[in-house]
Amino acid sequence: MTTSNIIVLSAFAVYMLIMIVIGVIYSRKTKNNEDYFLGGRNLGGWTAALSAQASDMSGWMLMGLPGAVYLWGTGEIWIAIGLLIGTILNWFIVSSRLRKYTIVAGNSLTIPSFFQNRYRDKHGIIKIVAAVIIAIFFTVYTASAFNSGAKLFSTLFGKTTDGSLDSNMYLIGLIIAASVILIYTFLGGFKAVCTTDFIQGLMMIIAILSVPIIAYGILTWNTGFADSLVAKGVENPDSYMNFFIGRDGKPITFVEIVSNIGWGLGYCGMPHILVRFMAIKNEKEVKKSRRVAIVWVVISLLMACFMGLVARGYITEILPDKASAETSFIRMISQLFSGNGVLIFIGGIFLCGILAAIMSTADSQLLVTSSAISEDIFKFIFDKITGAFTKKPEEEKDKKNQGANLSKTRETAALWIGRGAVVLIAIIAFIIALNPNSSIMDLVSDAWAGFGAAFGPVVLLALFWKRSTLPGAISGMAVGAVTVIFWDYITVIPNSNPDLFDGAKFITLYQSTGLYSLVLGFFLALAVNLIVSLCTKKPSKEIIDEFDSIKTLDI
Repeated sequence: MTTSNIIVLSAFAVYMLIMIVIGVIYSRKTKNNEDYFLGGRNLGGWTAALSAQASDMSGWMLMGLPGAVYLWGTGEIWIAIGLLIGTILNWFIVSSRLRKYTIVAGNSLTIPSFFQNRYRDKHGIIKIVAAVIIAIFFTVYTASAFNSGAKLFSTLFGKTTDGSLDSNMYLIGLIIAASVILIYTFLGGFKAVCTTDFIQGLMMIIAILSVPIIAYGILTWNTGFADSLVAKGVENPDSYMNFFIGRDGKPITFVEIVSNIGWGLGYCGMPHILVRFMAIKNEKEVKKSRRVAIVWVVISLLMACFMGLVARGYITEILPDKASAETSFIRMISQLFSGNGVLIFIGGIFLCGILAAIMSTADSQLLVTSSAISEDIFKFIFDKITGAFTKKPEEEKDKKNQGANLSKTRETAALWIGRGAVVLIAIIAFIIALNPNSSIMDLVSDAWAGFGAAFGPVVLLALFWKRSTLPGAISGMAVGAVTVIFWDYITVIPNSNPDLFDGAKFITLYQSTGLYSLVLGFFLALAVNLIVSLCTKKPSKEIIDEFDSIKTLDI
C-alpha cells in the first residue's frame, strides 16, 4: 500500500470512528422506541433540514448524477430540475401538516402507523402492507448506498489502470462501508442518525462546492473548456452541453423530459424524508428547516451537474460506462489533491464527504425499515397473540399488573427486534450490492419509483382530502407498488432489435417505452385511490373531526 493510500485511509478512519462514537453516545440515551425511531420528536431546525437532505441525496448526488452527466451531458439535468421542484413542494405542502397530523393521530412513530391511525384500521391491514413495501424497496435502496461505498474504496485503493473497478477491493470496501453504517445505526437509533447526517450534510456541501470549482479553474487556465471536452472524446461539445440533447446525440424526447422531471413526484412518498418532518420540535423549527433545506438542495444539485461536466474534461482517463463513470468525482479528487502529504490529506477529507453522502442515506434507510418491522409488524403480531392467549385476571390489581408487564415486555422486545431488523436488512442489501457492475443510478431509480408510486398519493390524500377512505388508500398503495414492479421487471414485450438489451427475446415495458415507472405508477395509484374512496362508505365523524382539527392546531 502506498503512502498516499495510508494518508487517505487515516482520514477515513478518523471520520468513521467519530460516527461510531456518536452512535455509542446516543445508545445510552435511547430508552424506548420513540427515542430510537423519532428521537423524542425534539429535532432542531438545522439538524432536521440537513439530515433530511443528506439522507435524501446520498451517494447518488455525488456519484450517480455526476456520472450520468459525465457520460451523456446536460440532457441529464432534467432529473435535478424535477428533484428541486419536488423538494420545494414537499417542504411547503407536506412537512408542517404531516408533523401535526402524526401527533394527533395516535402519536404515530412511523408512516405505516400513521396510515393505520388516520383511517382507523382496526385490523392493521394498511400498516402491514405499507411495512412490507418499505422492507422491499428500502433493501434495494440500501444496496445502492453500499454499492457507492464499495466503489469509493475500489476506485481509491484498487490496482486497475483502465477505469474499471478492482473486484477484490470492491468487496473489501463493501464490508467496511456496511459494517460502520450498521454499527452506529444499531447502537444509537434516530438521534445518532440525525446527528451524523447533520455532520455529513455539511461535509457534502463543502466537497461539492470546493472541488469542481477548483478543478474548473485549473482546467481552463490555459485552454477552453470545450477544447478539454474534445480531448476527452466528446465529439460535439455544443450538443453535450445542450439541455435538449439526449443520450444518443438526438433531441431529447417529451417522454424523456417527463420521466426525468417525474422524479420529483417521489418526494411525498419517501419514508426516510417524511420521518424527519414528523420529528421536528415545533412549527418555528419547521419554517427554519424549510429555508435551510431548499438552499442546500439548490446548491447541491446545481454543483452535482457541474461536477459531471468538469470531471469529463479534467480526469486523465476516459470512463466508458455507467459503473466507472459513477466514480468520476472520486477520481477528480484523487487527481486534484496529489503530490505531498498535506494535499493528499485534504483530498482525504473531501473524499470523506463522499463517504458521508453514502452513509447518511444508508443509515436512514436501515432505521426506517427497522421501524416498519418493529413498530408495524412485530407489535401488530405481539398484540394479536397476547390478546388471544392472555387470560383476563379476575382482580383489578392483577389486571393492571399484567397490563404493565405486557407493555414493558412489548417495548423491550420491539426495541431489540428493531435492532435485529437493522442487521437483517443490511445483510440482504450487502448481498444485492455484491455485483461491482451494478449501477447506483439504476438501484436508486427502482427504489425511488416504488416508494413514490406506493406512498406518494396516499400521503397527499390522507393529509389533504377528508373523503379519502381506508379501501381507497390500500388499493392505491397496492396498485402503485405493483405497477412499478411490473413495469420495470416483468419482460412481456417482444424485442424487435436483437442488438439492444443483450439480445433478450422479451423486454420490459420501461425498456420499450422509456417512460419512468414512477410517473405511471403515481397517477394510476392516485386515480384508484380517488375512485375507490368515492365508491366506498364515507369516513366516520371521528375521522372527519380529527382531519378538520389540524387546520387550527398549534403544536
